[in-house]
Amino acid sequence: MALAPQFAGHRLGSNLAPNTLEIYLDYVCPFSAKIYKKIREDIWPYIEQTYPDKVQLIFRQQVQPWHASSTIVHEAALAVEKINSKKFFEFSDALFANQKDYFDEALENKTRRETAESLAKLAEKVDVPADKVLEYLINGTGEPKNAGNKVTNDLKLCIRMGRQNGIHVSPTLLINGIRDDSVSSSWELDQWKDYLKNKPIKSR
Repeated sequence: MALAPQFAGHRLGSNLAPNTLEIYLDYVCPFSAKIYKKIREDIWPYIEQTYPDKVQLIFRQQVQPWHASSTIVHEAALAVEKINSKKFFEFSDALFANQKDYFDEALENKTRRETAESLAKLAEKVDVPADKVLEYLINGTGEPKNAGNKVTNDLKLCIRMGRQNGIHVSPTLLINGIRDDSVSSSWELDQWKDYLKNKPIKSR
């Protein structure tokens, strides 16, 4: 349940809250988009009202390699967080809202650099400078070293977290460190209310 300092923007709620919901999401997964929208619009506001200061929510980035663009889209979110951690969720909103622009078919004839530039322009819409985002995403064109870019090490940490917890698909939810595969992206708010009511939400 720990959150590395560089990922502070991945949290909603107080880091002192005694209960933790962790949700593993992939920006180019339709089911992740569905549950994320529900969380942002309905579930999190309900949690804040019903369980004030009792729950924190952590967004865990889950790269899924069968989606060809998954890596670079997740890199863009990490770049935005490095520039302004307060913009992480706002940029995540934009990524999910524009998800289809980064599906395999939409990018079939685009280079990686073109995709990076597109993501940087999207970041501009949430007031994060495109040129700074690109600085984090470019791999360079010098001697081939396969060294990655300025967010590669952070992305490795995200992937390692998912692997050590046995996360295979998105979305996947953990509550207080325990994975619960019963949670569905199709749940409506009333189902979430019942789910949370039947969980032992700690008071401290």
